[in-house]
Amino acid sequence: MKIPFLFLLLLSLTTLFSQTLAHHILGRPAYGLNEDSNTPPSTQIENFLGKFFVTYMVYPAFPRPNVAGRINLYVTTIEENQSFDGSITFEIKADSYFSDEAKIIGVQQIDDNVYRQKFVVEEAGDYIVTARFTDNDKPYTIDFPLRIGVPSQITWTMKIVAGIFILLMVVSFIQRRRLGQMRIRDTEKRQW
Repeated sequence: MKIPFLFLLLLSLTTLFSQTLAHHILGRPAYGLNEDSNTPPSTQIENFLGKFFVTYMVYPAFPRPNVAGRINLYVTTIEENQSFDGSITFEIKADSYFSDEAKIIGVQQIDDNVYRQKFVVEEAGDYIVTARFTDNDKPYTIDFPLRIGVPSQITWTMKIVAGIFILLMVVSFIQRRRLGQMRIRDTEKRQW
């Protein structure tokens, strides 16, 4: 009777301790994660720009409206693999035909081989982020897409087409009504 009881007690204690230590064995505890932790970026693009190799990343993984996000931009020379050491201006604008002018969100200096720019966007949608810098009096411009939240599925083009369709339906209805009234007048005149 003692052996099964001791075995059951030992098994329950082992299970209890293994559950409490599991979150430290599998990785970092959840309370240690924040916006600067090693979560995957929502966008990661690598490209060549003149003599530079550019890597662009957006954090967090799913940017949302009215929530701070950040852009990490790495700019290195292709031949020497040296980081660009100058200031970079970041701008943002809506990605649509009717977008306003670009808004400057910051000018950043290099920090540990990376340019970090925070941003907050108020509305969900598709945006274009532009990074501008000058090297040896030669201007460079980098445009990157940025999606914030879930954009509306109804675009301006769809709204314009729907407006034209509704306008045509109203005009058609008015013309039919006039035509019907004209037919009634013609029949009344024939009867007299």
